[in-house]
Amino acid sequence: MTKSKMFAFTPDQGKSLADFDPNENGGLDKEAGKAMLQQLGQQLDDLQDYLYAARQHSVLVILQGMDTSGKDGTIRDVLGFIDPLGCLVQSFKAPTEIERDRDFLWRVHQVVPPVGMVTVFNRSHYEDVLVARVKKLVPEAVWEKRYSHINHFEQLLADNRTLVLKFFLHISKDEQQARLQARADNPDKAWKLAPSDWEDRKLWDAYQQAYWDAISRCHSEQAPWYIISADRKWFRNLAIAQVLLHHLEPYREGWKHSLEERGREGLQVLKKLT
Repeated sequence: MTKSKMFAFTPDQGKSLADFDPNENGGLDKEAGKAMLQQLGQQLDDLQDYLYAARQHSVLVILQGMDTSGKDGTIRDVLGFIDPLGCLVQSFKAPTEIERDRDFLWRVHQVVPPVGMVTVFNRSHYEDVLVARVKKLVPEAVWEKRYSHINHFEQLLADNRTLVLKFFLHISKDEQQARLQARADNPDKAWKLAPSDWEDRKLWDAYQQAYWDAISRCHSEQAPWYIISADRKWFRNLAIAQVLLHHLEPYREGWKHSLEERGREGLQVLKKLT
């Protein structure tokens, strides 16, 4: 893949979320961005075919963000380019009683992707240092230790050939207000609203700090965080597709080579049988 300007940001490029513009457009207009996304989407589709067939690696995509930031839209508009046979989506709601009786990573480890697959987490284990922290569901002494647990867990996944890619969908408070109001004004979308959406807005600053701490403390080469400007939906989709392609492309030749080898071995077996 030719080098191009990266439209996503890593936490080492700032000191807080306030340093990142949620309304970034990368110097593009909407039509140009959508056209570029189509090109990247075709490349992602090809790479996912190799990933699925080669069965050497798996991919875990983690989506986090405030309500209305576009987690569902990202799954539909970016991951929609790839074959659904090779992609799983896992959502994380409030833990059940069974899950609460175990460590906070127990329910997560059960649904990480097997080799050859892409799994998307719509919210994730990071809720246990976000909601649990902001709403004081557990003592600070408990959630403080979880950053280290998360880093070790993600290192374990990376050591097991899982590509861990984490995206924070960075939406502004004003844009969230507009999207919530649009839902309230549209009878077909009002079902998406919940009282917690408005309650969480009162805790906006606390959530922004909690997100920044999680992103900055759990960013690593093996499991990087990317901050995605999400006020513009088309730009959000483009930035995420670009990051996915950036991380998958280096494996293309290795996956192709293994499949070619497998094909040659299969032909040799076939010749012996005919």
